[in-house]
Amino acid sequence: MPAITQAKNLGDLLKYEAPNLYSREAATVAAGQNLQLGAVLGRKTADGKLYAPNPSASDGTRTAVGVLATDTDATLIDRDDAITVARHAIVTRSALIWPAGITGPQKAAAEAQLTALGILVRESA
Repeated sequence: MPAITQAKNLGDLLKYEAPNLYSREAATVAAGQNLQLGAVLGRKTADGKLYAPNPSASDGTRTAVGVLATDTDATLIDRDDAITVARHAIVTRSALIWPAGITGPQKAAAEAQLTALGILVRESA
């Protein structure tokens, strides 16, 4: 019998959020990216758009500003309908998506930045 793989959903990522959608924020994901639910995000200072974080950049994307709460395909154009977890929430560590090549200390620094926003990262909830 073939195995069935179910796609990750918001319940796999988000274990707690504040009432009345306080934890969520609409944002723009910059063109040229296809990001999945759970992607940790950075915001480029020059344009205010969201990108996958780049720990070695000096353009603002080295700082984690939230976690993507929707799959967002911005391959061809900017997508201004992305929803992020931006504050006062608990997310599951295993559901977070990191850029390729990120190191353990860089992940720890990004998690600390999320914690400063009130986004707690837990093993499970």
